[in-house]
Amino acid sequence: MLTLKHINKTFHPGTVNERVVLKAIDLHLEAGDFVTVIGSNGAGKSTLFNMISGNFLADSGSITLDGVDLTFMKEYKRAAYIGRLFQDPLKGTAPTMTIEENLALAYMRTVGRKAGFGMSKKDREFFREKLVQLDLGLEERMKTKMGLLSGGQRQAVTLMMSTLVTPKLLLLDEHTAALDPATGDKVLAITKEIVQKDSITTMMITHNIQSALELGNRTIMMDNGRIILDIKGKEREGMTVEKLLECFKKESHKALDNDRMLLAK
Repeated sequence: MLTLKHINKTFHPGTVNERVVLKAIDLHLEAGDFVTVIGSNGAGKSTLFNMISGNFLADSGSITLDGVDLTFMKEYKRAAYIGRLFQDPLKGTAPTMTIEENLALAYMRTVGRKAGFGMSKKDREFFREKLVQLDLGLEERMKTKMGLLSGGQRQAVTLMMSTLVTPKLLLLDEHTAALDPATGDKVLAITKEIVQKDSITTMMITHNIQSALELGNRTIMMDNGRIILDIKGKEREGMTVEKLLECFKKESHKALDNDRMLLAK
């Protein structure tokens, strides 16, 4: 489904600000894989997502998704294949536009339809049916501006926007981190339901090690721009936080010192 071959990226090469951010990344996801991604700050997690999404091009290597070569494809074209949520609930939506208008823009972008003079009754019914699945009562507030919603409501709508048309790949960049625990759990439960129902190939960045081992079917750990651990199957079933920290120390030759990860519950 998703294949990254020998991806390398260096920012500001040949200058005093040169920084190698991705080093020889090789990764393959099967259709329907739900991969959790962990690593300390600066490990390269969000940079990897930016690379896959097309925010910038790789210096070398290739990216293919369901047989389509994305390596040199523009970001806006990749949006037809990839859905993405960010940590900030304010990102990815238009706050002065209504819920239904935001959904319509996301829908048109995904299916390649041009904006017309308005939404059809069929479109509105489609959006309403999707919002019902969130179980947040937002189907009765489709004329409400996005900026008036709570962070959790907005993130839930953004998730729906990213999956209105089932994407080939869904990237979740700590999409519940900015929410309070109860709201975060609600959004995560909605996420799991949508991903499972539509068998969406998914990658999710999280700082919660325990959640990383419990969610999905596979966990990768990054450090200093490299994937140093790739855990799945029987190995993952028997993995604990303590064992994972030992594996990290063995592979990276250092102890994990990220308080946010170690203290996350």
